[in-house]
Order: sequence, then structure tokens, then C-alpha cells
Amino acid sequence: MQPFLAILRSLCLVLSLSETNALALRSQDVLAPVSPNAQIPLGGITAPSDQLPLPAPGKPVEPGSSITRTYEDLLDALNVMQDNYFELWEGTWPTSIDWTAAVLGTHVSATLSSLTSTAGDVLSSTLTPEGNGDRTRPKTLDLYALDFENLINHFFDQTSAFYFGEDAFSLRNQAFDDMLWVVLGWLENIKFQVLHSDLHYDDPGSPNQTTKLRWHGAQFRSPAAHRARVFYGLASGGWDVSLCGGGMIWSPYLTPYKNAITNELYISASIGMYLYFPGDRIDSPFAAHAVDDEDWSDGYPHNPAHLQAAIEGYSWLNSSNMTGSNGLYGDGFHISGWKNSENPGSRKCDVLNTMVYTYNQGVILSGLRGLWLATASQQYLYDGHGLVIDVLQATGWPDKDSQTWQGLGRGGVLEDACDSSGSCSQNSQTFKGIFFHHLAEFCRSIRPQELRFLASANRTNEEENDWEYVYEWHQARCRTYRPWIEHNANAALLTRNADGKVGEWWGNISVIDTSPLPQGAIDYENYGAQGEGSESLTGLLRSRGGSHGHSASDGSGAETHSRRWGAASEQPRFMATQETLAQTDDYNDRGRGRTVETQSGGVAVLRALYQWKTTPSLA
Repeated sequence: MQPFLAILRSLCLVLSLSETNALALRSQDVLAPVSPNAQIPLGGITAPSDQLPLPAPGKPVEPGSSITRTYEDLLDALNVMQDNYFELWEGTWPTSIDWTAAVLGTHVSATLSSLTSTAGDVLSSTLTPEGNGDRTRPKTLDLYALDFENLINHFFDQTSAFYFGEDAFSLRNQAFDDMLWVVLGWLENIKFQVLHSDLHYDDPGSPNQTTKLRWHGAQFRSPAAHRARVFYGLASGGWDVSLCGGGMIWSPYLTPYKNAITNELYISASIGMYLYFPGDRIDSPFAAHAVDDEDWSDGYPHNPAHLQAAIEGYSWLNSSNMTGSNGLYGDGFHISGWKNSENPGSRKCDVLNTMVYTYNQGVILSGLRGLWLATASQQYLYDGHGLVIDVLQATGWPDKDSQTWQGLGRGGVLEDACDSSGSCSQNSQTFKGIFFHHLAEFCRSIRPQELRFLASANRTNEEENDWEYVYEWHQARCRTYRPWIEHNANAALLTRNADGKVGEWWGNISVIDTSPLPQGAIDYENYGAQGEGSESLTGLLRSRGGSHGHSASDGSGAETHSRRWGAASEQPRFMATQETLAQTDDYNDRGRGRTVETQSGGVAVLRALYQWKTTPSLA
């Protein structure tokens, strides 16, 4: 315990010396508090008219053999990600970069939540001799419980090590989206801690003999909450009303760019802080009195400023016209004529970069679910389902045989434009996994902690129980996505090599079609600031590859630096041909090849499929 405290005090001391400390003290009291159960008008938004039909009730129970197969695929993918890429002595994934490491930690925590949710019923019946699982598994439920708890603790301990391996000091001086990935990651970790405790330790009705005993992992809630609070405070400094009437800017080191991902992260992090942040009693590096920790009856502060920030953030994003005719989010807005703060040009978000990425369609989904839970306004769920349907259509679904690029894939398989040519950067290799993580979050079942929140908000009495009807409608809509998720999970599994590593491109290798960019698109993620008809951004964003002294590598020994603007690539833009595919025995060995980021995509899509198979309201 003493080494733990010494390290924590050292980190806090270092953090307290930075000149950016003031950002975390930025008061959000200027945001007018709203009632916790207020209905939020969203100004003329209507539900999507082209929604998939509701499935027939009474879906059959998923066969145990099917669940076992997906469980083993998921566990194999997670083991490969951790055994091959995670270094315990460093407390991180050394080949990752700061923001992708935060995402990797999120995937591990979320997978643990999915596993612990099914430990008491689904897994115990499918992985013991009485079920349809492997008979080499433990022969009694007691041995099974011990084995499973050991599995959970094995991976949770790695996330705990990551708390110290994460380069928090570097991240505090990076772009606002980088900071917000950190917030979401540690909130996800807290959510798992609470769920595992609720299901197996704190529940009086649990058959677990350790019931009413505190799970040892819950002691980590305090440092995780502290980091989430500090980074949320830092990132909140990106909210800017001087341009475009609001919205988050991407980075303080670049010309103003109000992009989709930073605003979606801000919305999802804000509502996550409102719902899941348990309060922060650590008074270093920022004074504890700067945080309002007055708890509701469920033991959480539920700061109304966090809720208001999420509401205002989505209101701005939703009215920004950042989506195209296909309903998908473009990458972001520039301000025409902007030169500097004294000469800001039009002050309007009037130059849209129409580039479409998979993760820009995903992160907002968890935010929309949270906004519905917090406000009872089902419009948020309507908007989320409309976006999911647009994504499915942009993959060509349900036409599994099509080889024609539809905007985000073909043949029903999700792709980023760079996938088929093997030209994805380290950033882009992370994107599909992010989408599936947030889709799973959007559609997951209500958890005990959320029921306690609803009770504390007086939403579970007979007069305020409309949420149950809306929730059932929401889950029925989510059920319709199961075939598409399974189609993508199977496609990802086909890319595994002999070592079990998942590839970048899950699509049809016989395709010879291009992956054309939208009109007016600039692909900053893969080709820097140079693009046809574009002007380079002024200012230089420092490399994100500096974590722990490591630079991102493309596998060839040459060092690369993510998001450092430079000349465009000389290779053909996003075009896969029989000639280029024939140059390698494995098309997923091209470019950066298989990496921890591509592996995380496999983990995320398999976790989504596992969730759909094991959740009664989704199966």
C-alpha cells in the first residue's frame, strides 16, 4: 500500500506543477442547472421515418454451443491483445500511442463488464459439464467461480497497472480529444468495478459465498475517479462560444477546427460524468472544494453542470449541419477567413470537411443513451437509431455480395476508406473497434447502478415508469442489428493469422473497386493536411507518438509519428487491385500490418456479438 501511495503522491505533485492546472478549475457553474428528470426539447427533430421493423416477440434462447463459441473467440482475442502487446512492467501497450492506449484500456474494462454480466447464469451453464461447453472446464460450480474470478482479476489487475503506465503528464498537454479518451476510459473502469461488486459481492440475493464482502478491486475506484475528474476539467477548456456559437475545438495548438469526434467525446464524457462519476475526495493536485460532491440518495453527486454540458453539447452538434445527405457525420468544420483571434474571419462553421470515419458515427451513441437515461427524452434514442441505420446502409447491408463501396464499406462489412489499400494510420486502425464499443454501449441492458439512479431521480414509481416502455422499444430496435453485428464479427475472425492476430481490413479480398472519398473530403487521419484542393492547416500539432519515449512503428523499422502534418502519401489513394493484393500472401500484412489497434477492433466486435447473444432482450 505504501508504494501505491508514494507513486500516487508523486504523480499528483508532477501534475500540480503544470501551467494548465487552471483549466481543471474552470467553473461550470455558469451552466444553468436543470432538473434531473427534465424533458429536453430538441427543436423540431423528428424520429427517422425509415426504421427497421420490430422483430416478432418470443425470440428463441441462444444455444449454449453458440454462446460458448463466441465466448472462446472473445477470450482468445483478448488474450492475444494482452499477452502479445501489453507489458506489465511498463503498465501499458508499448507499441500504442497515448490516445490509443486509453482506448485499449476502455476495451479491456468493457469486456470485463460483459463477462461478469453473464458469469452467474449464461457462462456457468455453458462452460460446465451440465451445459454444452468444454468438459475440460472446472467440474463444479465452486471451482468454476474461483476460476472465473481469477480470470476477471487477471485482466483487471492489468488495467490497474495501466493507471501508472498511462502517460498522464503528456496527455495533459495534448489535444482535447486525447484528454476525453482518458475520461471515458476510467469511467468505463469504474462502471466495471461497480457492476462486478453489485452482481457478485454486494447483492444480498447472490449465491456467492463472498456476498456482503467488499470486492478488492473497488478500492481502485478513488484513483480512477480522480483521473477522470482531472482530465474532464482540462478538456472542458475546449468549449468555445466565440466561434460558431459553441462547440469544442479539436486542439489548442491548431487553427480552430470544430470536429465531430471532439464534440461527440465531450457529450459522452459529460453525460458519463453525470451518471457514473462517484465523486472525488482526492485534494491533489486541485483543491477538493472545486468539485461539488453532494450526493444523491444513490451515493453519486450527479452534478447538474455535467448534464447541462452534455445537453448543450448535443444541441450544438445536432444543429451544426455536420452530417451529409447520407446521415453520416463529416469530420469537422473550419472557419472561412480565419487568420488569428484578432482576425477571426466569418466566425462561422462554414467549411465542412466531408471526410467520413467509422468512429465519428459511434462515440455519440453512448452519449445519446446516457442523455435518454438522464432526461427521459426518447428523442435521443430516436436519433441514435437513425444514425445506426444510416451506418448499416453505408456498408451496403443487407446485400452481402456487393463489392461496390457505399461510404463505410461494402457487402455489409464496416470499413474505413483506407482499409482496402492497407494505408491506414495508427489512428485509423483504432476506429472500427471504437464504433462497435459505443454501439454495444448504446444497446446494453440497464444495470443495477442505473436502476438506483432512476430511483433516486423518482423515475421508478408508478407515475414515472414510462422509461420501461421506451427501454423495451429501444431494445427491440437494437435486436434488429444482431445479424449485421454477427456478419462483421465473422468477417473479422476470418482475418486472424496463425498467432490469432486480427487484421485491419475485414472486407472481401476479391474487391477491385476503389474506396472514393466524399466530395470535398480531406483525410487528415491518413494523409495529413495535404489533399486535393485543400490548404494546409497552420500550426503544427506535436506528435502523439511520444509516450514512454516510444515512436509508433509501421513494422518495417521506420518510425512514424501520428498526426504530424506533412506531405501526402505517394501511394494510390484507397484503391485495392488484384495486382496490389497479389504482392503479399496476406493482404492484412500490408502497411502497418496487424497491430494492437487492429486487435482491439476484433475484441470490440466480438464483445458486441457476445453481448447480443447473452442478453435476453437482445438475443
